[in-house]
Amino acid sequence: MGVRRRPQRGHRYAESPVLQLALQGWRSRTVGLLLMAAFLALVARGFYLQVINNDFLQEKGESRYRRDIEVSASRGRIVDRHGDMLAVSTPMKSVWAIPGDARTMSAPQKRQLAALLEMGERELDGKLAADKTFVFIRRQVPPETAARIAALKLPGIHQEKEYRRYYPTGDMTAHIVGFTGVDDKGLEGVELAFQGSLLGRPGARTVIRDRRGNIVEDVGAARPPQDGKDIRLALDSKIQYLAYAQLKNAVENHKAKAGGAIVIDARTGEILALVNLPTYNPNNRERLTGAQLRNRALTDTFEPGSVMKPFTAALALERGKVRYDTVINCAPGRLTIGSATISDAHPHGALTVAEVIQKSSNVGTAKIALTFPPKEMWELYDGLGFGQAPNLGFPGEVAGRLRPWKNWRPIEQATMSYGHGIAVSLVQLARAYTVFAKDGELLPLSLTRVDEAPVHGARIFSPQTVREVRSMLEMAVQPGGTAPKARVPGYRVGGKTGTAYKIENGQYARKYIASFVGIAPVSDPRLVVAVMIDEPSAGGHYGGDVAGPAFSQIAGGALRTLGIPPDAPIQVADARDAKEKL
Repeated sequence: MGVRRRPQRGHRYAESPVLQLALQGWRSRTVGLLLMAAFLALVARGFYLQVINNDFLQEKGESRYRRDIEVSASRGRIVDRHGDMLAVSTPMKSVWAIPGDARTMSAPQKRQLAALLEMGERELDGKLAADKTFVFIRRQVPPETAARIAALKLPGIHQEKEYRRYYPTGDMTAHIVGFTGVDDKGLEGVELAFQGSLLGRPGARTVIRDRRGNIVEDVGAARPPQDGKDIRLALDSKIQYLAYAQLKNAVENHKAKAGGAIVIDARTGEILALVNLPTYNPNNRERLTGAQLRNRALTDTFEPGSVMKPFTAALALERGKVRYDTVINCAPGRLTIGSATISDAHPHGALTVAEVIQKSSNVGTAKIALTFPPKEMWELYDGLGFGQAPNLGFPGEVAGRLRPWKNWRPIEQATMSYGHGIAVSLVQLARAYTVFAKDGELLPLSLTRVDEAPVHGARIFSPQTVREVRSMLEMAVQPGGTAPKARVPGYRVGGKTGTAYKIENGQYARKYIASFVGIAPVSDPRLVVAVMIDEPSAGGHYGGDVAGPAFSQIAGGALRTLGIPPDAPIQVADARDAKEKL
């Protein structure tokens, strides 16, 4: 017997009137067109970005893996006038880290790295603990040490090429050459004065890095580095060494606080030597002090004393106030002006103008100075460069002190005529003496070599006046003068001593500065040499005894180094020396 099924009730899904959607024809076509337009816009935009203008996406993509690394430029060399090296850059490495990656190093790896860099593990951990993406671990690492570190393949530790400055002549040329910092930028001396020329321009190269910062491919140079220009100084290394050795000997023998010396070519104004004591080693500056760092010849001023007397005599000769053989009554060795009295170290009677300079009479010089108005004397000092910075481009140059002439009293004019009441630097003093070596022309000084000679300067005195003053200067180093110890065997030389009290807290102290400035040879001047000894405390304090012998050794050695032929019989000089010893 079969089973009878009941027919199902309900509707099929597609036949449901609720689910049926009926759109009008124009609406369906509009939707379709809009969808097609959107699709075409996306295609066009993709084509534009990936084919026509793909720079933006390319840049964003490359920024994930491509880097431009700076390529250091080598700093220019500093050489002396003959090309001998005074400063040169040697290739080194800087070790840097990505702290986040470097912290994954194991303890043995950290110990190895710390040992190679000669630093404690705690110091290394402190650097790696920094919340930065880049940190220097050690700058200027020697190449051999850097190679051993690279061989360890430590995570997060990287290296870059850089340079370290090396100074072959060390403390001998420290004050004139100067030094650079760890970033290879000049901090002192010529290194700072010529920073723009020496520095150069760094380049760049493009590399591909992985996500850990390791270079996996060198794409190529994006911009080649431009090395700095070499600087050729006027300095002569042989004369510089000679000046350094003799100044050091003078400072040590007289137990002085400090000293300075400068040698100038009287034809070109080139600075052939410039030394100061105390000095320092620019290759090792761990214990550098301010006293060592000071370039005293340019940064320190002092009252020059009697080295100013020849300028007073020259002005009087030039103005016709006196003649070479005019007699000045210097008795009884004292001169009262107002309430002040000027005295000579050794009383003299009647002296000619030439003898006033030879014997360094304060009374005679003051009487000569008071024959012309203060303005003329001020104009002379101003024309010689006193009260103005030398403008060598050297850091720390000072102008000294030269008060306006309108404020001068007679006693002040008198004392300034022999170097008191005015403050100058050793470089200013040496430059002023070029007028006596260059027939009355004041030469501009130059730290760099001058290829064109002769150089002409500003006219201060007539050649005739200068010839007469040169004769006075030569008399000063002969027997009867104040500086017989400044003579140079085989050469005629001339110069003037200076002995002045130091000023401390606005008052004169019982401390001295001894100086000597001279020219050589007198017959055809080639050199101006100036020596200053600060606070000599043994073996006397007069300029002729303290600075004169140093001048003799420096000038004599420099003349021989330059091949200047002798202009005086050596036997005569030797005989005079022997007579003095008796």
